[in-house]
Amino acid sequence: MHVTELIKERKPSFSIEFFPPKSDAGWKKLLETIKEMKSLDPAYVSVTYGAGGSTRDRTHQVVEEMQCRFGHETVAHLTCVGSSKEEVRGILESYRRIGVTNILALRGDLPAGQTEFTGDFTHAADLIHFIKLEFPEFCVGAACFPEGHPGCPNRLEEMDYLKQKVDSGADYLVSQLYFDNRDFYDLKERAAIAGIDIPMIAGIMPITTRQNMQTMARLAGGMRYPARLLKITSRAENDEYLAKSGIHWAVSQINDLIDNGVDGVHLYILNNMKTAHEICSGLGLRTLKL
Repeated sequence: MHVTELIKERKPSFSIEFFPPKSDAGWKKLLETIKEMKSLDPAYVSVTYGAGGSTRDRTHQVVEEMQCRFGHETVAHLTCVGSSKEEVRGILESYRRIGVTNILALRGDLPAGQTEFTGDFTHAADLIHFIKLEFPEFCVGAACFPEGHPGCPNRLEEMDYLKQKVDSGADYLVSQLYFDNRDFYDLKERAAIAGIDIPMIAGIMPITTRQNMQTMARLAGGMRYPARLLKITSRAENDEYLAKSGIHWAVSQINDLIDNGVDGVHLYILNNMKTAHEICSGLGLRTLKL
């Protein structure tokens, strides 16, 4: 089933993101995590794709396990940096053969040590257009950025680029993580002004450790932490209590999003199912289904 159909059926939809493990031990742990997820019944799951396709094989392996072995509707991330049309065509054909027809189309980051973008695609909009042209049966998602795209400081141009993704055929949008819902609501309003009317899913990632905070700030291109959140986390005596504070903040965000009619919530949990269960419990739910 396409993500857009799941959103209509389960609004608000709850989904979970996973990343491919780098080791055999990590793979074994991930399989146990997937088994633990069954009781939560997310609408769908997604699997990330490393910079420049660095985890391509493992991504496909995780996607196949999720979709075929465990029966979870799965969204495969696909980046276009350094990729040819032939490579992308082959990847999509392999997904189609195993019944995966949901793709999150991204430009992606440059591999370590590389300074210039290469390949047949310049932007995510180019990849989206290609997928829709050659694989029209696929449901394609695209990324949006409540705090602004780290590579585009001009907020007016940023909205033009987002509109290009939609005009190229994107079926829904999923946001980068953020910590202030006002940023998400502002993005939705600006998108509406630009004529963007496809579903927009909020990406939520709870803080779990101080190192986690630092990492997110670096990787997200300058993550903004509201002063109130910093006050809360600064009072935490250790990472155990910090994680409790982070979960509480995320639950508060999600409750507010639900109250304001959000299309869906995508949980970035860093392959930690305990985090997903605690969010579910904080929402007063047995499963991630309202």
